[in-house]
Amino acid sequence: MSDSAESLQASWSAWKTQVEAALAKCLSEESGLGGECPPRLREAMSYSLLAGGKRLRPVLVLMACEACGGDSEAALPAACALEMIHTYSLIHDDLPAMDDDDYRRGRLTNHKVFGEALAILAGDALLTLAFEVTARDVRPSSVAAACCADLAFAAGACGMVGGQVADLEAENQSVPRPLGSGPIESSQTTGPLPNGRGTESLTHLQSIHRRKTGRLIRSAMTIGGRVAQADVATLGTLDHYGTCIGLAFQIADDVLDVTGTQDKLGKGVGKDAGLGKLTYPGLIGLDRSRQMAQELIDEACLAIAPWGERGQRLAAMARFVLERDH
Repeated sequence: MSDSAESLQASWSAWKTQVEAALAKCLSEESGLGGECPPRLREAMSYSLLAGGKRLRPVLVLMACEACGGDSEAALPAACALEMIHTYSLIHDDLPAMDDDDYRRGRLTNHKVFGEALAILAGDALLTLAFEVTARDVRPSSVAAACCADLAFAAGACGMVGGQVADLEAENQSVPRPLGSGPIESSQTTGPLPNGRGTESLTHLQSIHRRKTGRLIRSAMTIGGRVAQADVATLGTLDHYGTCIGLAFQIADDVLDVTGTQDKLGKGVGKDAGLGKLTYPGLIGLDRSRQMAQELIDEACLAIAPWGERGQRLAAMARFVLERDH
């Protein structure tokens, strides 16, 4: 393991502990939620929000803040807010009307435990609590406002929600093909893909995932930079890095849905093909999918290369996105 990978692992573990404690505090009666919150609703919110996981998005917020010379502790409220939005999206994504999943993070999904109605409301409550925490606890107020705008854009109709709608609309529109069939060339921009569909399908798929998955990851980078009060050029670099790793993360997810195991991932595998979803392996094959993800990670690392030592953990994080098995 390289020094930068070891540094990332140590920092990630420490930051994850901080995030877990801060999330629990946000749901406590003494802090984020007053006594009027129905106990069963608080239980449903806690069930999903405190279920563990990698905490990739909040850790990225803290990492971006630190890379810009800021105090990562000052970014904790924004990091928690982003994780609340991510968790709300998972609760809703697992519902029968969406992807209809039974397991998430190694245990039953929220609606399987609390019923569909309360699961929907728990997701709604987490989404709104995210903006309360950001507006109340991020300082100064001008930075809090900018972070709220970032989060709203990332999560809304032009971001994650819009990407989810496009993803649902694309179901059963792809043409099945052998997942191991030959890759397309990087330079190919016109004509059919190996599955008989035009390359506009690949462009459409990228558009879906830049919104559905990528926007929140981009937002993690920019709100971390905003808390550190980074300049416009630095925020632009963070946004570029986040765009690359966000899309690479989704490509890796698509690959893991084919090659991974439920024990490792904590959720069902092989469902994308069954639902007729438009995916990278289904469209361009596993080999080309991996190649495309590698190209995106290389681009992300190149973007932060001028930062030198302060960008080393971000480079290690980019490599993790590609190499992870869960």
